Amino acid sequence: MSKDLLKAIKLIEQEKGIAEDILVEAIELALLSAYKKNFNAAKNVRVDFNRTTGDYKFIIRKDVVEEVYDDRIEFALEDALKINPAYEVGDIYEVVDLPSDFGRVGAQAAKQALLQRLREAEKEILYKEYIEHEGEILSGTIDRIDSRYVYVKLGKIEAILGENERVKGETYIPQTPIKVYIAKVDNPSRGSKPHVLASRSHPEFIRRLFEIEVPEIYSGTVEIKSVSREAGERTKLAVYAEDKNIDPVGACVGNKGDRVNRIVEELNGEKIDIITWDADPVKFITNALAPAKVEEIIIDEEEKIANVKVKDDQLSLAIGKKGQNVRLAAKLTGWKIDIKAAE
Repeated sequence: MSKDLLKAIKLIEQEKGIAEDILVEAIELALLSAYKKNFNAAKNVRVDFNRTTGDYKFIIRKDVVEEVYDDRIEFALEDALKINPAYEVGDIYEVVDLPSDFGRVGAQAAKQALLQRLREAEKEILYKEYIEHEGEILSGTIDRIDSRYVYVKLGKIEAILGENERVKGETYIPQTPIKVYIAKVDNPSRGSKPHVLASRSHPEFIRRLFEIEVPEIYSGTVEIKSVSREAGERTKLAVYAEDKNIDPVGACVGNKGDRVNRIVEELNGEKIDIITWDADPVKFITNALAPAKVEEIIIDEEEKIANVKVKDDQLSLAIGKKGQNVRLAAKLTGWKIDIKAAE
């Protein structure tokens, strides 16, 4: 087994990038566990593994005592003195042991240790690979669907799309391509591969789509200040450019609407309102309530409440269907908005 074990260690180290120290430690623990379980239940025992030859042996540490009560942990002074006259009570005597019939058990233990460490390493490699994509959009393929999840194949791993992370009205068909936002990557303590939690309803999904489609956002020339979304229905996006010569809204819309239209297509027709962010809350709230036209805004800085007045014919537009427009505007600006007719 010695040569085969050394070859296996070198091969795994080269191909999987697992350090030799980690592999040897795993093997030593497995050998020690198998030895204690099958041959000797001594407490003070260690394994000595030779990294050059692949040979190993067990060393049992025993206390030198006048009278032996437990020969698993004690060694008689009388016998110790026969070996070396310098021994005294309280000294440690080490016994080397390697049962003749341990070979098969040891080989199996070493093999299992390497396989287990290999599985753990592969899981860790996958976790490190996908944790770097947390907060990004990845393209994959719908693998299967059950009563709880839509499973999306992302290369070597499968992401899950929960019910709350799906968009109402969207149809999910196996073997069709799909883009998903990687909301979270969990590294389970043992066993399974990392859990990748995906989303298409997350507001950040919108932000990442615009980063992909709008070079000015990707470069930082145009900044997305905030996003509010009711997935599948409507999104409001507040954008800003430090350079006054750049139109942030126009950059997001694109030539003849080509940029925003590609995003709307990806979202299956979800409406997107792109507005200009402003440090002045009055201007920002006015913009956020578009397409309604605002007559007057009185703000309460302390309570962060904005009292908005609009003309009668703008009231329903400002509030929106089932209050959606004002609700999204409030989320976008961070202000509580109270709308009333100017009259």
